[in-house]
Amino acid sequence: MANYNRVILMGNLTRDPELRYTPNGSAVASFSIAVNRRYKVDNEKREETSFFDIVFFGKPAEIIAEYMKKGRPLLVEGRLQQRRWETDEGQKRSKVEVVGENFQFMGGRDQDNARPAASEGTDDPPEFDDSDIPF
Repeated sequence: MANYNRVILMGNLTRDPELRYTPNGSAVASFSIAVNRRYKVDNEKREETSFFDIVFFGKPAEIIAEYMKKGRPLLVEGRLQQRRWETDEGQKRSKVEVVGENFQFMGGRDQDNARPAASEGTDDPPEFDDSDIPF
């Protein structure tokens, strides 16, 4: 049975990226983007907004954290990943997030923080062990 896991999203950051480092020094940037969808029902225009949690690792994480901030548009390509954990009270939790592999800055240059390149990414995601995440 074939499997395929690829997602492409374009939206605006809902908060400034949060940059952290794993114990082995790998950068991890976390943020959310809002993606709008417009559609019609009985000739009435409607719009809904979906929010997605994104995480980038390595050099792309550092670039996004340096140049992006709340409200800026970003195109993200990556894969969906489900994380599972158990709380201290024994409740099982899970979360689905996008693990970014490529990105492209959208819109014009930010007047306060000019960005020299338009996109970043790698063909191969960096080696990363989930147990390195301190949060």
